[in-house]
Amino acid sequence: MPRLAANLSMLYTEHPFLERAAAAARDGFEAVEWQFAYEHAPAALRSALGGLPLVLMNAPPGDAAAGERGLAALPGREEDFRRSIAQALDLAEALRCPRVHVLAGRMPPGTERAALQPTFVANLAWAAPRAAAAGVTLLIEPINGRDIPGYFLNRQDHAHEIVAAVGAPNLKVQMDLYHCQVVEGDVATKLRSYLPTGRVGHLQVAGVPERQEPDVGELNCRYLFDVIDELGWDGWIGCEYRPRGSTSEGLGWRSTR
Repeated sequence: MPRLAANLSMLYTEHPFLERAAAAARDGFEAVEWQFAYEHAPAALRSALGGLPLVLMNAPPGDAAAGERGLAALPGREEDFRRSIAQALDLAEALRCPRVHVLAGRMPPGTERAALQPTFVANLAWAAPRAAAAGVTLLIEPINGRDIPGYFLNRQDHAHEIVAAVGAPNLKVQMDLYHCQVVEGDVATKLRSYLPTGRVGHLQVAGVPERQEPDVGELNCRYLFDVIDELGWDGWIGCEYRPRGSTSEGLGWRSTR
């Protein structure tokens, strides 16, 4: 059966952030992930985890209040990007987190995707050996343009193209089945295509189209989990969705595994 990690940025929001890992543990989760927690001291985060492994976190997104969703593909922001990676790796080392998602960012108005790709590749090539020295795998994630309009990276094939272009063994794709369905569909076929390559470093799941529990909407999570098992996936699947109500009361979908 796939191993499930609770995303503490989206689940258990009925609790203060530093109490969410304990709530996840009470519900039987054996690992957690989150998007951002840089406002908290590493010691407080370590204590809040209570021994649960943190399997994924995001690098800082830039100026989130101004709408930034990553820096890696933005020309002229290289120094900001490098500072964000240093900050992320420091926290990942402190918390023994083995994976950091590097957000590409929104395309500046009037720019073409192809014009940004050299910056993205160069930034990732700079970051990968530094992450390797810290024992960290970097991830890039295709994200649909409805959730983040103008986001640079939307498609699985494009993400794999970028990983191949960088050529670093610790750079992989974060494959969110929700984003994949919204943008491309044919999710089971893409799992069968990409998981055997070894270039996928993490999976995530949510229901489509409203990003609620995985048993609601277009995705047949039971079938997809069977496909993932069939392919021998031994990594984590992050539960990154917005519960319809109480997180704990909505976990019945896990029995469909």
